[in-house]
Amino acid sequence: MNWDDARVLLALGRELTLRRAARLLRVDQATVGRRISAMEADLGSTLFLRTPSGYQLTGVGEMAFEMAEKMEQAALELTRRTRGADNEMAGEVRISTTDSLAYDFVIPALKTLHLQHPDISIVLGSTSEIVNLSRRETDIAIRNQRPDNPDLILRKLADWPMGLFAATEYLQRHGQPEAGNGFAGHDLVMYEPYWRDRPNPTLVDEPIDQARVVVAVNSSMMVRRSIAQGLGIGEIPVDMGLRDGLERIWPSRVRSKPYEVWMVTHRDLRHTARLRLVIEHLATSFQRPL
Repeated sequence: MNWDDARVLLALGRELTLRRAARLLRVDQATVGRRISAMEADLGSTLFLRTPSGYQLTGVGEMAFEMAEKMEQAALELTRRTRGADNEMAGEVRISTTDSLAYDFVIPALKTLHLQHPDISIVLGSTSEIVNLSRRETDIAIRNQRPDNPDLILRKLADWPMGLFAATEYLQRHGQPEAGNGFAGHDLVMYEPYWRDRPNPTLVDEPIDQARVVVAVNSSMMVRRSIAQGLGIGEIPVDMGLRDGLERIWPSRVRSKPYEVWMVTHRDLRHTARLRLVIEHLATSFQRPL
């Protein structure tokens, strides 16, 4: 099995469907199916069971998958170490962050970077999902969760208090909520992953059990936009709410846990010249007031 075959095996073993594996590999579904069939024919063994819920590894497939993962780790380490020794002020750097952080901080930083170092090319991905730096899904990740992988280098970019906001037109229609009654009679905008994951969700530590959630979204930018459109009350970083021209509710109250922003990269890439430049521009952007 060569490395190209191993990549196909890993993609289907992780994604479980031809469609998702093809999207990950940036090929069509038929190509993935043909490659798997060819591998099975060459090995004389069945690697996957075709089931209604997707492709499931067989016992032989699991053994092949483990060996393919070792090939992957060796290839990734080779790439990281060679890139880490790169002193060129040119080339590609991949950044993954959320849409809100990209809009307010990352893209302004990239403008300054480009004016000074036009030969550095940025691939910017906006997603709420956690990317895997060890698998080289990105070079730099900017997130609100602190990872605990010892192979990663962390840098804290921000520590923002979270406040409660609404649009002026919403407050004109509904008035101010009363503390202590679970937002009774009010509409809320919620960040959907948080709302779904907690049995008793809150906003600025206030229970929301008497409120109506009118929209739940999976990105912080959509939370901000939904609040600005008057859909309901929501919780966002205080400076962002003021910057968006929203009305702050209960100004003396903030969420007990602030909104942290972390920049993460892999240890093997810390000496890459273009990454160091990008990291410093990003850090400077987060130091500027909103």
